[in-house]
Amino acid sequence: MKLNFKSIAFCLSIIGFSHANAQINLGDKALGALQSGVASLTFSNEDAAKLSKEAVDKMDKENKVADAKDGYTLRLNRIFGKHASENGLALNYKVYLTKDINAFATADGSVRVYSGLMDIMDDNQLLAVIGHEIGHVANEDTKDGMKAALRKDALIGAVSSQSDKIAKLTDSQLGQLGSAMVDSKHSRKQETEADTFSYNFMKKHGYDVNAVESAFALLAAQSGGTSADFLTKMMSSHPDPKDRAENAKKRAIKDGLYKAYTQKTINNKATVTKTPAKKKVVKKKK
Repeated sequence: MKLNFKSIAFCLSIIGFSHANAQINLGDKALGALQSGVASLTFSNEDAAKLSKEAVDKMDKENKVADAKDGYTLRLNRIFGKHASENGLALNYKVYLTKDINAFATADGSVRVYSGLMDIMDDNQLLAVIGHEIGHVANEDTKDGMKAALRKDALIGAVSSQSDKIAKLTDSQLGQLGSAMVDSKHSRKQETEADTFSYNFMKKHGYDVNAVESAFALLAAQSGGTSADFLTKMMSSHPDPKDRAENAKKRAIKDGLYKAYTQKTINNKATVTKTPAKKKVVKKKK
């Protein structure tokens, strides 16, 4: 399915955001009025893409981004560069240098992968996660996600204007929107559909589809770690990663492609250290 860029809107991560976000405590009456305002706002997919780009630009300035020569960037270029125009969508991608385990994509085509995720997943597993993110975009999980982000930090009034255009947000409001976007949630149905897209993405490009099951199993295993707040959030609002892993396994079995996945070597270094070749010992003739 070829995507029309203008139809693309907001895409969230399958894995949560570990930083605390500012919360605004609203009374029931005020919240009801706010939700009504969100529902009635004339808010196009182009508006969602525009606001997404502005918020991501803000996040890029506030996060430590791996430079062009960094090993994480070189690795992401190697495994994902060929998919920068997947389904006709112009994607731009960067690595945030942080131990947090996360990845997200937005309406403007921005894909951000956290180095913490790259530290625990091999190339195929990472592609499965990124494929899932592209799936949210391809499946047009759009204005609802952005509206939820706007509603979360009471920004709906800020973007509303008397004209037919979305009002420009302040620097502070863009920061709020960025946090709300990354922390927003998709429905279980949307997540399941994005999982299916990920599997089909892997199959289409000849990657090992069993990495999809492995990636979810790996996330489930992180629940015992100290940096697993993202998993608690994911399991409370998304299909259980163990179930998602099992569903991916069933698809592979049905396609006759199932084989227990063995994680490959993970290398995020800028240079690859080669093992010196052993010198061939030539025996002298007596």
